Amino acid sequence: MTSTVSPPHSPPPPVGALPRRRSVTAAMCACVLVAQSLVAAMNLAIPKIAASGLHPSPAQLLWIVDTYVLVFAGLLIPAGALGDRVGRKGVLLTGLGVFAAGALLSAPATTLPVLLAGRALSGAGAALLVPATMSVLLHASPPDRKAGAVAAWSTAVGLGGMAGNAGGALILQYLPWQGLFWAYVPLALALLAWVAKAAPRVPRQTAALDLPGSALLVLGAAALLFGIIEGPGLGWLSVPVAGAFALALVVFALFVRHGLRAAHPVLDPRLFRLRRLRAGSIGIAVTFFGMFALFYVNAQFLQYVKGYSPLQTGCALVPLAFGMMAVTKYGMRGAQRAGEARTAGAGLALIAAGLLLLSTADAHTPYLRYLVFLLVMSAGAGLAMPTLSHAIVASVPAGRSGMGSGLQGAARELGAALGVAVVGTVLSVRFASGTGGGAAVAAAFTDATALGYRIAAGVVLVVGLFVVRGLRTGSRAERDSGLDLKRA
Repeated sequence: MTSTVSPPHSPPPPVGALPRRRSVTAAMCACVLVAQSLVAAMNLAIPKIAASGLHPSPAQLLWIVDTYVLVFAGLLIPAGALGDRVGRKGVLLTGLGVFAAGALLSAPATTLPVLLAGRALSGAGAALLVPATMSVLLHASPPDRKAGAVAAWSTAVGLGGMAGNAGGALILQYLPWQGLFWAYVPLALALLAWVAKAAPRVPRQTAALDLPGSALLVLGAAALLFGIIEGPGLGWLSVPVAGAFALALVVFALFVRHGLRAAHPVLDPRLFRLRRLRAGSIGIAVTFFGMFALFYVNAQFLQYVKGYSPLQTGCALVPLAFGMMAVTKYGMRGAQRAGEARTAGAGLALIAAGLLLLSTADAHTPYLRYLVFLLVMSAGAGLAMPTLSHAIVASVPAGRSGMGSGLQGAARELGAALGVAVVGTVLSVRFASGTGGGAAVAAAFTDATALGYRIAAGVVLVVGLFVVRGLRTGSRAERDSGLDLKRA
């Protein structure tokens, strides 16, 4: 790793350079935090949306959450390439505008299709802005500050979930669910003005847009989520669900084949020959799988089982942000001293442990004990996220920074979408039998929540073993694959 200590005789930075760099860093982190926060904020709104005139089914509630994440994940990689080609600052400003337009469409929605369309539009805006923030941030950071910039950006991504819970709780305590979207419109416009003033223009790079590859990526992810979400209602062996899983396999196979043959694919499959990059991408995905399984269930658990108001629920989650911030600054240091594999492995193990501990909670669990369980997960995310993010960024060839940041974001959002879909599906299956009075419903919900947490913990543990192994052997694999990547 490059030392963060400047050479003894290095020239001082230009006057005003440090405040400008800090402003750019703050603006980029704020943008990605806001985009990420909308995922978590929606989880708090689920009880109000479920009781609204929309009358959504359990599967439709999952689609309300996951439509944003699906479009976000599917368009991140092509959006990164678009930024390389036409200019990252312009794409970032466009993304903020589209994000605001999606919130403006969602706020007055009176039907489910309109709400889903608004969610999809906001997801497209988020996909445009997130990879651009990483590229602008790296361009504005000197070599000895890039690792710290990545750590700050990763922290903002993680804190987005916490901010969405806390801010969404404050809004939903006093306003209907529509107020959540109205709040994001001026917020996005304010960020647009800040970025327009503070962000530097980044030199363009040669990049080709791969529309067929992008379409295959979105279609494959949509088919996979359709099978998971609609399985309980339609039947796991029904023609639509089985067909969706089969379609996902076929489409992803075609996506890989297309990527190997295309001159400029949206995602070159040969990049995954780099074990460090492959392990980092899978690690980011499973980290967010675990964290967003928590976010989807936790807000409902605190309201349905513990009887908390939306505001109490948000306040109960605020300490998570401080726990993550306290640990994240040591994440990169730990990776430098103990190695990426050990640091990321410890983080993933803590996330799994936190999920297992949360599976033991019920209506009588004291808040302080529950908070300890949450902080275990928070510490795990703080260790894992900056380490895994840096592994991806450092592994991508220099000319493909947009693709690298897009890949990282796609892995993150696809993991979040799968976490919501899997734990939400378990919840709908087990909680469907919860009938009767309040105590019976709370008990059924607690039982369903516990099973969902245990399944999520098992996924994190099993996948985490492969991530640790990949990070341990990553450097040697990079040297072996370097020539192939240059020809790709």
